[in-house]
Order: sequence, then C-alpha cells, then structure tokens
Amino acid sequence: MFTGIIETTGVVEQITHDQSNLEIYIKSSISQELKIDQSIAHNGVCLTVDKIADHWHRCTLIKETLDRTHFHQIKIGDKLNLERSIKAESRMDGHFVQGHIDTITTCNKIINEQGSWVYNFELPDPFKSLVVEKGSICINGVSLTISKLEANHFEVSIIPYTFDYTNFNQIRKGSMVNIEFDILGKYIRRILQVQGSGYLAL
Repeated sequence: MFTGIIETTGVVEQITHDQSNLEIYIKSSISQELKIDQSIAHNGVCLTVDKIADHWHRCTLIKETLDRTHFHQIKIGDKLNLERSIKAESRMDGHFVQGHIDTITTCNKIINEQGSWVYNFELPDPFKSLVVEKGSICINGVSLTISKLEANHFEVSIIPYTFDYTNFNQIRKGSMVNIEFDILGKYIRRILQVQGSGYLAL
C-alpha cells in the first residue's frame, strides 16, 4: 500500500529482455537501502525488487504489466517516480494507492500559470464514472486532486515542489502516463454493477 507521496526519483540505466519480460535497472538514492522481494512503486506501478548492486536495483516487468502500463514504451534515461510502501505508524499525506494501474492516458496540454502548472489529460470512456471534481487520482504514482472535470478530459494542478521533485517536469503534450483511480470509487462502482445485475447478497 502506498500514499502517492513520491520519495525520490530514479533513472533507468539498463534494459534487458528475458523472453516476454523486461528487466529494468534503476539508479536511485534509495536503491542500496532496498531489500530483495520488497515492493516499490515505480511511476505508480507496484514492482518487486529482484536484484540490488552498487547504487541500482532491478525489477522485472511481465507481460501483464507491460500491457496495462506505459512501461511498454520505457527507454534508457527515463526518470521514474519512486515510493516505498507506507509504514503502519506513518502519517497519511496522500490517499490510499495500491500500485495497481487501471489504464494509461495521454497528456493533452500543459498550461504554465507562472508559479504552478495545469496538466490536461484524456479521460477514457470506461473510467468516466470513477472521477469526481476535487477527488483523488494517482498519475505516475503521484497523489493529486482533480481540479477540473469535463466530458472527455480532466485537469490537475501541480505545485512547484511536485514539478521539481517528480517526473512531471518531463511530461509533455502527447506523453503517456499511468493512472490509478481512487479505490473507493472502484468498489462503489462494482457494488452498483452487481446490484444492478441482481447478484448482490448481504
């Protein structure tokens, strides 16, 4: 379980192929502090650390992960947002994030507000019922508030700290990002779907 509060960033230094899998080697300031089999959110994707050496760690991306995330486009030099799982005694500064990506979407435009930035993203049809204005959303692992919601797109506002210390400063018009919708919304939608089909038994 994560909060969407990014701890640091890492850089992809090497990519190797193992059948249908990709093995990515990430250099970061926390790599040497990690443990084998530890779960770390990489751009919002919960991945297992399977090798550590020097100042890098390795994770393996299987077909399911590549199909559901923007990691099918990953390349050497990419900056990734990193977050270790939340501790039981920690403050909850963001919102509950599982690290299970729902979909990917595209950045439509970025507006420089001279002190903050507004990012506009496509809102895919199957997920429109999972977003509300002023609700939470996780983009590339960052817990954010939806500042504006329209029929086919939504906006989030980025403060200078988030812009400087995450990979939002590398997102451009046309960039693809990982999206995880609020888990509460997903459960509510599922309950309503089951109720509508007449299969809900309490």
